[in-house]
Amino acid sequence: SNPLHREVHQDMEQPLCHYFIASSHNTYLSGDQLLSQSRAEMYARVLQAGCRCVEVDCWDGPDGEPVVHHGYTLTSKILFRDVAETINKYAFVKNEFPVILSIENHCSIQQQKKIAQYLKEIFGDKLDLSSVSTGDPRQLPSPQDLKGKILVKV
Repeated sequence: SNPLHREVHQDMEQPLCHYFIASSHNTYLSGDQLLSQSRAEMYARVLQAGCRCVEVDCWDGPDGEPVVHHGYTLTSKILFRDVAETINKYAFVKNEFPVILSIENHCSIQQQKKIAQYLKEIFGDKLDLSSVSTGDPRQLPSPQDLKGKILVKV
């Protein structure tokens, strides 16, 4: 394949909402959404394939450790911490544009605090903690402004 096809050939200075964003649904699943295995490596795979928005379904897990899986099904559970570490490792391997974590939150306050702690610990300065008022979409930062940043959407 032609390596030029992987390069971005458009203006990346517009507000984030002006772009189509390659997104993944049930990113953690290696197969069907009822019985398959949840695997942290799936995040590595999709991020390296160009995906910029990944889904993380968070649930209360044992020993105060939040887990990721497809709720009310027989899919296996993986630790949120492992998912975050995998995302951190692979988020910017293929490109520097921002990665959006689409978090589906089913956790108790206690485990939500644990998730917040892991986000700060694991992503550090990459985690974009700036608050954006939702009033005027033209005020959103651009993909260029957000290079190397992880955004959280809940």
